[in-house]
This record gives sequence, structure tokens and C-alpha cells, in this order.
Amino acid sequence: MVMGLSVVFVCIVCCLFTGLFMMLSEKRGLDREKCSPYECGFEPIGSARSPFSIRFFLVAVLFVVFDVEVVLLMPFAYMFFYGKSVLGILSSSGFLLILFVGLYHEYREGSLEWVS
Repeated sequence: MVMGLSVVFVCIVCCLFTGLFMMLSEKRGLDREKCSPYECGFEPIGSARSPFSIRFFLVAVLFVVFDVEVVLLMPFAYMFFYGKSVLGILSSSGFLLILFVGLYHEYREGSLEWVS
């Protein structure tokens, strides 16, 4: 019973702090200088919201995803050399299978081609 009340208390405190921080972090007094991009004290030359290639964004997201997946694969290399368990090998093989299925999907979709 005490454990349940403490969880409820922690949730209520978290909600109160979240509301308080949201109210304190509101932007007030927006003027032209605050909204303009900073360019070394000079007047802005162009728009700060310049368009960019969606292909570049997709390749960047793919790079980040596969970079994180490489970090997740590092413990598998250690497991293969020092602790050869059947469950570990099956789980790492399943993880690699999911990675290659995703890579094949991206290849078939054409997301990996820079120039179309």
C-alpha cells in the first residue's frame, strides 16, 4: 500500500514540476532582433529557412540509424569470442537479419541512391 502511494506521489510531483517548467520557459516579448538569425552583427543576407534536399536528410537519418546499430553490435563481437551461448548467437543472428531486411528495403525503395 505504501509503495503504491509513493508511486502516485512521485507521478504527481513530476506532473507539477513539468507544468511549472513549461510555464517558466515560455518565450515572452518576441521582437524583430530576437527572431532574426545571428550573423556576426550584420543584417541577415538571406532567409534562415532555406530549403534543403530531402535526399540529404534521408541519408543523414540512415547514417545515424546504422551508426547506432553498429554500437549495438559491439557486444555481439565480444560474445562470439568469449561466451559462445546458443541463445546469444540466435539473438544476434535475429538482430542482424532484421538489419539486413531493413537495408534491403531501403535499397529497393531507392533511398540509398543519391542521384535519381
